[in-house]
Formats: sequence, C-alpha cells, structure tokens
Amino acid sequence: MEECISVFDMLKIGVGPSSSHTLGPWRAAERFLSELRDENLIHKITKVKIDLYGSLSLTGKGHATDLAIMLGLSGQDPEYIPISDIDKIIKSIKDKNEIKLGNENQIPFHFLQDIVFNKNFLPFHSNGLTFTAYINHDNEYISTFYSIGGGFVVKEERINAKKKNAIKCAFPFPIDKATELLDYCRKEDKKISEIVYENEKSMRTEEKINHELMRIWKTMLESIYIGCHSEGILPGGLHVRRRAFDMHQNLIGLANYDSPQTWLEEIRKTEVKFRQILKWVSCFALAVNEVNAALGRVVTAPTNGSAGVIPSVLMYYLVIENHNAGEKEIKQFLMVASEIGSIFKKGSTISAAMGGCQAEIGVSSSMAAAALCELMGGTPEQVLMAAEIAMEHHLGLTCDPIGGLVQIPCIERNTMGALKAINAAELALETDPKNAKVPLDKVVDTMWQTAKDMNNKYKETSEGGLAIAVNMADC
Repeated sequence: MEECISVFDMLKIGVGPSSSHTLGPWRAAERFLSELRDENLIHKITKVKIDLYGSLSLTGKGHATDLAIMLGLSGQDPEYIPISDIDKIIKSIKDKNEIKLGNENQIPFHFLQDIVFNKNFLPFHSNGLTFTAYINHDNEYISTFYSIGGGFVVKEERINAKKKNAIKCAFPFPIDKATELLDYCRKEDKKISEIVYENEKSMRTEEKINHELMRIWKTMLESIYIGCHSEGILPGGLHVRRRAFDMHQNLIGLANYDSPQTWLEEIRKTEVKFRQILKWVSCFALAVNEVNAALGRVVTAPTNGSAGVIPSVLMYYLVIENHNAGEKEIKQFLMVASEIGSIFKKGSTISAAMGGCQAEIGVSSSMAAAALCELMGGTPEQVLMAAEIAMEHHLGLTCDPIGGLVQIPCIERNTMGALKAINAAELALETDPKNAKVPLDKVVDTMWQTAKDMNNKYKETSEGGLAIAVNMADC
C-alpha cells in the first residue's frame, strides 16, 4: 500500500553534519526516552549504554553520532536547540561523566565506554543502534532503532507489522510511483505542486502548511547567509578552509545590506554573466554545506549531506531568473521537490549507507530539477523528465567521505548536484515528453538495483574510494 510522506517528512529542520548519522540517532534517542516514559521507567534508570552498528559505527565519529546521541538523551531538540549551546552541553557531560536523562534523571555516563562502536552490521539496515537502559543494576530495557536516511528512524518490527496490516494511506492522492502522480495531474488538471498541496491539506490547515513551508525556507536562507558570512577552518581534523566567504566577497563587492532579505535584493543587482551564475550557485551550495559540516542548522533536503542543492537552486531562481518571485513560488518549489524525494524514498533509498551518494546528491539534484522545471513553466510530464535526467547522470555515485566527515568530497558535490539540476530542468523544458526514452520510475528502479549491486565499501563506510586514497595525515 502507498506510504504517506509529507513535505515536512522530506524537508526537516535539524543540526548537521548528517541526517542519517546525526539527526537520525538524535531522534532515536528521543524516541527511546519516550519509550522509557511510557513504561514509567525513566526515573528508575541507573545506567545507559548505546551500541552503534554498521555505517553508524564506521563513520559515526566523523558524523558526530556520539554527540547527537548525548544531546538526544539529555532531552535537547535538534530543531530548536541554540547552536551555541551544543558545545557547552557536550563539554558538561564529558567533564562531569554524567548525563541528565531526558532532563529529568541525572545518571553516571562515561561517553568513551557507554557509546560502543561495533563494526559488524545488523541485518535489517546499515545504520543500526541499540539502547540498553539498566534498571536498579539488575533489569534491562533494550530497544533497537534504524536510521534509514533523511532523519527517518524506524523499528524493524513496526515496518513488518505495517506490511502485514496493509495500512492504507489517508491522502486523497496516494502516490508510490511517478506514473500515479502523472495520472492525478492529468485527471485533475493540476500541477504537481497542487496535487501535493491537496494531500497536505488532509493532514493540517492551510495556515499551518504555509507557515511551515516558509519556516523551512527561512532556515534554508539563513544557512546560506551564515555560510556566506563565515570564514575559518571547519572542525574535524581535515583542516578544510571555508570557501563560500571568499567567493561571496568576490561576487558581491561593497554592497550594503543588513539582513538576509536585503542581501537577496543586493544579489539581484549583481552581474549575471554565465561565469557569475555558476559562481553564485556554487557559492550558495558551498555555504549551506559548510554550515552543515560545522554542526550548524540546515534543512535535510532530502539529507544533510545534500542539504545545499535545493536551497541553492531555489536561490538561483529567486535572484537570477525571476526577481518578482516570492512566497508563492517558494512554496511551490518546496512542494514539488518533496514529492519527487518521496518517490525515491519509497522506490529506492535516500540513505548513502544503503545506496551511496546517488541516494543523496542524486536524489536532491532530481528534486531540485523537478521543482525548478515547474517554476519555469514546465508541464507535469516535463517536470518528471527533469527529475529523471538529473538522477540518470548521478547513477552509481559512491559515498566515500575522507575521515568519515561530511566535507570531502561531500561539500563540493552539492555544487555539482545543483548545477546538474539547472541543466536537467533546461533540457526537459526544451524536450517534447513524447520523445522521452527513460521514465522516472525506471530510473528509480535502476538506482535501487545499482545500490544493491554496489560494494559496501562505497556506501558511507570510509573503507573505499577517496576515503582510503587520501589519509587524514595527508590533510
């Protein structure tokens, strides 16, 4: 049966550097706390141990998985925690060897011993983690979660139960495949964004939808703005120097502005030759993922590692293509992008630990291409073609982060994904869909088959590719 995935499932606000390795484990810790509260156990707990498996273990330290778990167990919310508080909270836990479980129960906690990095994989998914709570030193409460990409967290038994019970989607237009989405557009004579909006209205009010969409965009814009105005070296040990700051300074010159909105207006006044456009789009993408790499707040789109593609392409539309665009176009863009992402999630994966970087940069490029195509006047058929073109040219892209950090080659890949998205949208706009040879659903299927065939060392394990060709010592 169709799975209902909202815009706000695909586009989540959280803390970097990784949706699967940071945000997912953080949310898993929150859910573990909820289970303890439901069982009336949280005040009886005397010790907690966390076991990380598979990719979470192999690249978890570089992705701040251990820090995310500590923040989650201490009751912090990744969507709202002040970024400036993160270091202070972590330092306090490490210095005192204590954690205040759910901000309710102070217990001993030695992070070097109580978070265990196991290199073996659990059978259900590459990103597994098990929480063990000890009750009065005798009894145990154990719960296992899987971070399946994009900040989504599941328990295997619930997934299996869902399949057995065949829960039907409550959306008026339930969608599993691109062909179904296209059929709805034709029958209802609606754009893709309009179909998505109808589905969202079955879950929340129009006021809430509009408010949350703009909150997502404001977070995206803020991450671009912060990234363009921050210089220095990224944390983690690779000594990667931020580049968005210098690139931005060279592009904008001596412009005067005092907020993200007035800054956007100043960018619209700059030169828009081809090279400048390439630089601006690259600058926006770099900015977001430098913020992400520094444990800043970004929007998973559909993941943290690919968080720069969608905002940079949307900024391209706002500052280059259509200076009159506003909230209407922003919301339209985000709704189309999310629907394309949900099709990939249902039919393949958005987890690099399962499918390599094609599952992150490839999917985000596809989402951005589709959204831009609709804003540029593309038909639903052309929009789906744009999504297909973008993914077709990311198939097989590996995930091989150096040092397990979301920095090299991840940050630059966002610029490539953004530029490919713009190219794909333009190609689709210039093509009669009747002449298309490859449907989007076939690319989704092919991506999943490619993911299954891909060697595990190229799936976010830091055991192959650039991750072993370039050592931390070389940097």
